Amino acid sequence: MIMKISDLDKELESKSLAGFWNVRVPLHHPEAPYLWKWEDVKDGLMKALDSIDIDMAERRVIRLVSPHVPVNSTSHTLQFTFSVVNAGEVARAHRHNMAAIRFVVQGKGAYTTVEGERFPMGEGDLILTPNWSWHDHFNGSAEPIIWLDGLDGPLIQSLNALFFEMLDKQAQSVTREEGASLRSFGFARPPEVCAEAGSAVPFRYGWKESYEALKAIPEKESDSYDGNLIRYINPIDGGFTLPTMSCELQLLKPGKKTKAHRHTSTSLYHVFQGRGSTVVGEGRLEWKKGDSFVIPLWQWHHHENLSAEEAVLFSINDRPIMEKLDLYREES
Repeated sequence: MIMKISDLDKELESKSLAGFWNVRVPLHHPEAPYLWKWEDVKDGLMKALDSIDIDMAERRVIRLVSPHVPVNSTSHTLQFTFSVVNAGEVARAHRHNMAAIRFVVQGKGAYTTVEGERFPMGEGDLILTPNWSWHDHFNGSAEPIIWLDGLDGPLIQSLNALFFEMLDKQAQSVTREEGASLRSFGFARPPEVCAEAGSAVPFRYGWKESYEALKAIPEKESDSYDGNLIRYINPIDGGFTLPTMSCELQLLKPGKKTKAHRHTSTSLYHVFQGRGSTVVGEGRLEWKKGDSFVIPLWQWHHHENLSAEEAVLFSINDRPIMEKLDLYREES
């Protein structure tokens, strides 16, 4: 006697099995972009500064959570958060196998110590914290400092591979001279210094040098889709900034309107200077200094700066992941 399909389904379910005839493989579905206003983020940070003791919370951080992403994050793979550290405070040392970047948006006079080396923090500076690196933060200035964190946490959590460890003291010992990483991995380095290609090292990209490189791009080399664009390259092999994320800086000159394109990488943006808009699909995101926004993968988009001042955008994307999985493609 032939078993009814419904009975077969019940029997399989009782044995923690399932017939594939009832399953439709979920295909890509477009997600909406989202924009966070700086005044909302800063208001939350200032209130947290008054209400949250850093010794209690360890980190005084606000996450950007897109209402269009089911994983309670900025995107499926990458996360934006903002950290604030008050004058004289230490955010204690820990490590995790999430890779992280710090992009300073307000303040100066603080330090991030990564694997025994102190990196000064000033507005526009980018500091890398490779995964499983000890790191702590100290604000030696008289004012709070705010920076943007970019992390690959959603990706690591989706793999059930997130690990975390606290150091047994508040701050790690400084064991390397300031600037040691630049001497070892900068554009001029000792010939015997080497590291495995594709890995990552703690590193600081100063704002002054980054901005000068951005401004130096001649008009004929300006990208049709992104304007003046530079990538913060991996100091070891010249590849993507980190194995799981690429960090980029772009300048949109007054009156600039880029061409539309789309790609299978997700991009998270922070507006460092100026104002403008980004058209994503049928919608338009109007942004100004301090705002942040996400462009989900495979969405047509272009940028516009119709103001009289230049606009500078900092961004991270997950293109390194998609390329490693042979899933990256773009269309224009």
